[in-house]
Amino acid sequence: MKTRRPLSTRCLAVLLPAALAVGGAWAQVAASAAPAQAAPANAAPAQTMPAPATTTTVAPAVALPVRTLAPFDARYAVFRDGKPLGDASLQLVSLANARWRVDLHIEATHGLLGFAGIDLQQSTVFDVAGAHYRPLSQSTVRKAIFSRRMTTGVYDWSHHTARWTGDVKKTRRGEVPLREGDMSGLLINLAVLRDAAPGATLQYRFVDDGRARDQQYRVAPDRETQQVDDLSYAALRVDRVHAGADVTTLWVVEDVPMPIRILQRDDEGGTLELRLIDYREV
Repeated sequence: MKTRRPLSTRCLAVLLPAALAVGGAWAQVAASAAPAQAAPANAAPAQTMPAPATTTTVAPAVALPVRTLAPFDARYAVFRDGKPLGDASLQLVSLANARWRVDLHIEATHGLLGFAGIDLQQSTVFDVAGAHYRPLSQSTVRKAIFSRRMTTGVYDWSHHTARWTGDVKKTRRGEVPLREGDMSGLLINLAVLRDAAPGATLQYRFVDDGRARDQQYRVAPDRETQQVDDLSYAALRVDRVHAGADVTTLWVVEDVPMPIRILQRDDEGGTLELRLIDYREV
């Protein structure tokens, strides 16, 4: 196990949400997040990141380093409209039988949401099938002081259908047809990390919580500086293209295995942000 690598002595001044399902993934984290309690197995060897799951237009000026799947554990500070909201963790765990699990956990500890005991968790178990991160199961848990809601999704690739059970809206309880390359919100976040290159346009299909929709991300042509205390990062800004005012943005650094910052802005101008504090590679 490698030692924890702090990005600074204080919070990264740069981040989320879930689904944040970033686009459906982390950016919706605040709207729907929750890790399934799957016991990690012995760490498997790192795997070479496959090519993008769906059509990706890339125009890199130079060759980019190949990303690999390797377990990690990251901690974030969470802010709502610039004010502290709580803490978050993002983990990638290696399981038995060449499977992986990605977990996102957000806990509100400040303000009214902290008083209400808001706790959001999301988890996806997946494998790597050819050029795709292929979701196998998904779990979301939302807790508050007087309530607990849980949904569970199963991706049946033998029949190319997915279905969610539990506290699911009636309109989302039916089977959702699957296409090759479909991913949950959390997996799309991993795919963005894998695929981001200067000037690229990334296309994915989000299938999560009984819904399916296409998503497009645009990567800035030039890197921008993200300052964290005495540390400076040349980060790629990745924006999810959306017809409305709702916007999700991630900042990606090639040698960091997770976004250093995630920012979601809603239609009314409110923001939810995750700023990476530190991480360790297992």
